[in-house]
Amino acid sequence: MANDRLTVAVLGPGGVGGLLAALLAKAGHRVICLAGEETAATLRADGIRVRSAAFGEFTAEVEADTRLRADADAVLVTVKQTALDDALLRAPSEVLGDALLVPFLNGVEHPAALRAHHRPELVAPGVIRVESTRTAPGVVEHASPFTEVDLSGDPVDPARLDALSVVLNEAGVKTRVLADETKALWAKLSFLAPFALLTTRHALPIGPLRTAHRAELTALVTETAAISTAAGAPSDPAQTLARYDSLPPTMKSSMQRDAEAARPLELDAIGGALLRAAREHGVPAPVAERVVGELPG
Repeated sequence: MANDRLTVAVLGPGGVGGLLAALLAKAGHRVICLAGEETAATLRADGIRVRSAAFGEFTAEVEADTRLRADADAVLVTVKQTALDDALLRAPSEVLGDALLVPFLNGVEHPAALRAHHRPELVAPGVIRVESTRTAPGVVEHASPFTEVDLSGDPVDPARLDALSVVLNEAGVKTRVLADETKALWAKLSFLAPFALLTTRHALPIGPLRTAHRAELTALVTETAAISTAAGAPSDPAQTLARYDSLPPTMKSSMQRDAEAARPLELDAIGGALLRAAREHGVPAPVAERVVGELPG
């Protein structure tokens, strides 16, 4: 993977994928968005329009198709877990070739499924921290003051991870490469699970939630940290709470936004994965059990 002009396919150009696609295209890379025909037609005609306090307002021209037909250096998978199986039909294993497959999915269980779809040494699980929403096909509202990516992949050539990291950093996405895939994925889930589950359960953004439901938030963060630690990724609950306290008070989780829009929830990928890991490692999780049970499956 060269560091000059890459060909990057983005599978699922929604809030996250659309932002990454637009930033990479703006930086001069060839970007191919993979989506349904209606969305693909809109992107071909109008590009991706971004409104962002961090990156400003701009429109980026991208290519778009319903299926991957070109050789790509990297394929970014930015769909929700609930849409993964259908989305992978747009990038079948026989056309991925030597592409680095980089899933930005929530949870910790998806790498195994993707390594069954593509060569295991080319699957590089990524973690992204951002609040970015697709308000219409090809229109992205980026609300968070940060856009941060961690790349990992235990069997992946580190040089390829480093090269992609350079490209993302040059495009404006603060990116680092982490050596331990398990720690990278659990670091995200330890932060995301309490945030997503409780903002959705109480229908509150983080500001009112961390005030009105502080005890419940603290208890769930503590349980999640214990599960993460048992899974091989030590987690500090005090640090997680401090991060919540630093977030803009109006920030919502993507699960909460899905609930508001009556879209399917990633409850199994987030809450389900958390509970399965708790059972596997013998960690009590009564608060997580209750909250997950109170949310619609």
